[in-house]
Amino acid sequence: MHDRDRVLTTAMAGVGVIVGLLAGLFVGWVLWPVQYTDTDIADLKPAYQDEYILMVGAAYAANGDLEQAQASLARLNDPDPARRVALLAETLIARGADPGDIERLVNLADALGAYGGQSPTPSTGFQVRVGKVQR
Repeated sequence: MHDRDRVLTTAMAGVGVIVGLLAGLFVGWVLWPVQYTDTDIADLKPAYQDEYILMVGAAYAANGDLEQAQASLARLNDPDPARRVALLAETLIARGADPGDIERLVNLADALGAYGGQSPTPSTGFQVRVGKVQR
């Protein structure tokens, strides 16, 4: 009789755990899911921060507003945003990414003073001049 009670108790505990997990998942995913609002750009994963930098480069290429680009990049909380933009440009060059993206980033990095007035020349087979990207 004790074995039967033990099996019944174990089965009831198992059912209770499963019901509790399902109820918790339902409450967490359906009734009260997490909603992120006003998330800071600096909290994004690095890959998404890179996408943000690409968007800042595109905006700068479209409007030429360096102050706006600097303000947008400041949201990354990076101590040297010019270097970050230049490193992303070099990474894209090494990956053989879209030359338009590379050109926009190189121009933004140059406007931010990343190259110290010199044209960048990566050792990846691309010759990058401010305003032009050539293979």
